[in-house]
Amino acid sequence: MDKTFASAEEAVADIPSGASLAVGGFGLSGVPITIIRALLARGVDELEVVSNNCGVDGWGLGELLAAGRIRRVIASYIGENREFARQYLSGEVEVELTPQGTLAERLRAGGVGIPAFYTATGAGTAVSDGGMPLRYAADGSVALTSEPKELRPFDSFGRTREYVLERAIRTDYGLVRAAVGDRHGNLRFEKSTRNFNPLAGMAGRVTIAEVDELVEPGEFGPDDIHLPGIYVDRVVVLTAEQSADLPIEKVTVRPRPAASGTAPDQAEETR
Repeated sequence: MDKTFASAEEAVADIPSGASLAVGGFGLSGVPITIIRALLARGVDELEVVSNNCGVDGWGLGELLAAGRIRRVIASYIGENREFARQYLSGEVEVELTPQGTLAERLRAGGVGIPAFYTATGAGTAVSDGGMPLRYAADGSVALTSEPKELRPFDSFGRTREYVLERAIRTDYGLVRAAVGDRHGNLRFEKSTRNFNPLAGMAGRVTIAEVDELVEPGEFGPDDIHLPGIYVDRVVVLTAEQSADLPIEKVTVRPRPAASGTAPDQAEETR
């Protein structure tokens, strides 16, 4: 039952080119960067990635993207990554844009064995009608578009409206980052890192987790477990240096309100 691996390199050693990956994280929060870099070092390519976004320029999934290792992305967001936008518009990468809540539920559904579900989100738009650009040609024309999806009316909350059928997502591997894990693979996530990480972990047929801290089985209380070990196959314990690799996406500066009795010039110094 000990699912720990000595290194991220060992944990990703069997991931082949062409594999599909569900990857946790949101912007720079909760990104399994050590696993991503181990995968980058392996040289695999033609990857299909499912994640809320594809990292930022030069970090996270953006490192795999910049190296030309990603063939297709299912995501809800392109912004903050110029290289992602460039590759999409130039036809170098295929992109299936999915509403964020729908993407989360598609991953969760894949993890619990639900093949598809109906949702009102996107019904009557290009999401359901089809025609969204999936891939552009080098000359800027649209080379591939999305297909129409099934619509069905349901009586909900006293009125009838149309719902679109969305299919679950199941991937070859799930890559996640957790604050604490145990040797059985039970994981606890910190604050906003809990958004897509548990879902990505559920969707992967083989899930690899990097953790900042390892505890022994039994140390977790039942309510402390955010993703049960049944979903997790491999655990990599990060070094202190790896855990500290947490860049800030945007640095902003604003004046702090002056404390009671603090002179204006003193407040200015605390910015």
